[in-house]
Amino acid sequence: MRVRTVFGVLRLSAAALCLISLIHRMAWGLASHSIGSQNFFAYLTNQSNIAFVILLSIGGVIALRRPRDPRWLTVTLALVLTWTITAGLVFAILVWQAGIRGIRIDVPWSDQVLHFWLPACTVAAWALAPGHRSVPWRVIPATLIYPLVYGVFTMIRGPLIGWYPYYFLDLRQVSGPAEFVASTAIALASFVVVATALVLISRMPLPRRSFAGHERSTPIRRQRVGAQT
Repeated sequence: MRVRTVFGVLRLSAAALCLISLIHRMAWGLASHSIGSQNFFAYLTNQSNIAFVILLSIGGVIALRRPRDPRWLTVTLALVLTWTITAGLVFAILVWQAGIRGIRIDVPWSDQVLHFWLPACTVAAWALAPGHRSVPWRVIPATLIYPLVYGVFTMIRGPLIGWYPYYFLDLRQVSGPAEFVASTAIALASFVVVATALVLISRMPLPRRSFAGHERSTPIRRQRVGAQT
């Protein structure tokens, strides 16, 4: 079995696991009354993981059919990975701060998969996947577009329904504008740091690049031999 085929199967499996985790998280939230169905899709984590499912499904099919990923897939996957990884980091900080404040936050297995295990495994597979292209530097500022739009939309929606997906976006739950600005700045800086790390990883000279080149050149070499005979 070709290495690209293995990675294609792994991507499709990861997409299925992500979808199952999203369904479980929604069902768990409804059963425990910790979140209403109307607010489930308001979390950045859930939005980015829905995009993750779609992108991994497309990437899995491409890996099964083509020796290299198209440039747009590599760039888009870097963007989505940045959002999911950063959401996981923010979630970990929120759980830690909740413990300090004496606030109980239950973390089901689906949250652990969505926030920690799946992004970590996907980054490892993404970095080592044969046929993977390097990510351009312009991806770093581009990763901020979605979080900024999300933040503005949340700040408009929050007062209308009296609910915010993340406490630091609610001015009633922070000490003042200074904490709000600081928390927002740290969150945006986290997106930049994660995106920068992914760009650097994609540009590392790994053996997978020579493997991908070998896979591309092999059919051409055979075609020339056939033409000569």
